[in-house]
Amino acid sequence: MSINPILNSTIKGEGKPLLILHGYFGMSDNWKTLGNLFADNFEVHLIDQRNHGRSFHEDEFNYEVLVDDLYKYIQQYQLENIYLIGHSMGGKTAMLFAVTYPELVDKLVIVDISPRMYQPHHNAILAGLNSVDFSVQNSRKLVEEKIAELIPEFGVRQFLLKNVYWIEKGQLAYRFNLESLTENNSEVGEALPSFTVFENETLFLKGSKSNYISQDEEPIIDAHFPNSKIVEIKNAGHWLHVENPKDFYSEVCAFL
Repeated sequence: MSINPILNSTIKGEGKPLLILHGYFGMSDNWKTLGNLFADNFEVHLIDQRNHGRSFHEDEFNYEVLVDDLYKYIQQYQLENIYLIGHSMGGKTAMLFAVTYPELVDKLVIVDISPRMYQPHHNAILAGLNSVDFSVQNSRKLVEEKIAELIPEFGVRQFLLKNVYWIEKGQLAYRFNLESLTENNSEVGEALPSFTVFENETLFLKGSKSNYISQDEEPIIDAHFPNSKIVEIKNAGHWLHVENPKDFYSEVCAFL
């Protein structure tokens, strides 16, 4: 591995750079369909954050290093004046990046997450993922049956199973770095540091069925992002870009 590994990404389209960051346990592939649509108007960068997708694995995992990874990526591709979209964990990375390097970000879109602290709440998912022994669960079906013991929600399981792949014939593995994510799980809910501000236009999108952004959070959002607005996406929970991609796409396009 090189000293400064660069994040894996898929780049498509041309125009102003639009960078998209996935959420926890996710990957850039989750955004492929919307990425293709955005590529009609922008140069879209679908990025795998460290310990996710096809990007490098490191023991260290917190928002400071995720921001540093993104900064190196932007330098590598000589991007400036970017549009930045982040969902959930990716939204936390995007917020911290924008307050740290405001000169690089033109507009910011934060998807169903706020600057506040969130209590760690992925314990059942981590337990389910860690319960798999790939030498025993050596087919996708067996992996799903095993994680179903601790992760009853079908949709959540399907999302997680996208990370299961064949390293070689007969040997499955996870794309994400489960050891580091388990070890650093508490980092994912960290709040944006106090007194940090991003002055440019910012759009917060919340799912109508999600409780990640409540009305109580409008003051904290205003404090960090004084030039922001919150728009609700109907008939959608935390995965609003998947559950209602049509409204998501039109809101983001109108804003950008």
